[in-house]
Amino acid sequence: MKIVLTDAQTVVDGLVDASCLKEFGEVEQYGLLRTEEIAEAIRDADLVVCNKSLMNAHTLRFAENLKYIGLFATGYNNIDIDYCRDHGITVCNAGSYSTNAVAQHTFALILEHFNQVSRYNDYVHQGQWKRSPTFSPFVYPLNELAGKTIGIVGLGAIGQAVANIAQAFQMQVLAYNRSRKDVPGVLPTDLDTLLTQSDIVSVHCPLNADSAKMFNRQTFARMKPGALFVNTARGGVIVEEDLRQALESGHLGGACIDTLQVEPMEENCVLMGVRNCIITPHIAWAPVETRQRLMGIVAENIRSFLQGSPRNKVN
Repeated sequence: MKIVLTDAQTVVDGLVDASCLKEFGEVEQYGLLRTEEIAEAIRDADLVVCNKSLMNAHTLRFAENLKYIGLFATGYNNIDIDYCRDHGITVCNAGSYSTNAVAQHTFALILEHFNQVSRYNDYVHQGQWKRSPTFSPFVYPLNELAGKTIGIVGLGAIGQAVANIAQAFQMQVLAYNRSRKDVPGVLPTDLDTLLTQSDIVSVHCPLNADSAKMFNRQTFARMKPGALFVNTARGGVIVEEDLRQALESGHLGGACIDTLQVEPMEENCVLMGVRNCIITPHIAWAPVETRQRLMGIVAENIRSFLQGSPRNKVN
């Protein structure tokens, strides 16, 4: 059995490896194949495991032995599901591996905005505290989370984890979801009410036809003046130019972003250098423990497939 990893460096590093996959056969590992290299690299593969590598009629055209594609991801928009179904290729994704990690990162971003930790750290290491006339210099304003309202857009597993953390901070929690979900301590509401009443709007919905460009000039305009916008979902839910304008006009108090429309960030990204905009490079999902858990799920998916009972099958 030959297993090919087409973009291993999106998951594997010095702390997380793919050695657990060797029990299923020969593992051929590529760091990050270009699209034009994929077809030849997987020509003799029985199984392919990928994250974002494109798997379509062109890249799969030589893969006559291929029976299975496993994903280092929950989303599978990079896979031509119809082609795989027509050619007898089973596709299995990895869900629910990063819930706690993304919820944790969401609040890391929120706390950075309200507690200004990195700015105060820079202040100290630049020698400013040594020259302060008081022991507590009020250089940057700090704000409590207790009593504030967070509006969660998308109340799946991650949204619910964020809601639980928010309640621990004694925050009020509103939520908008396409289908109503009753979660203790969370008040379901419509999107407009959520936007106008929330001090923080945090996005946790999937990217689909309904959510694409959902946060645009009109949406940001309905948000509470001075509110914080947080996106750890998908970059495609935002119109980035409209977010830039909402920040630069002062209507929004800040934004915390972990995903962009094009990744890695483009050279001319309109959010680069924008005031009060914290950007992390799509790493909310990526703690060591999370990637180790992901590798375990991928291995178990393969084992189940080989035993004739595939799990997490998407086609």
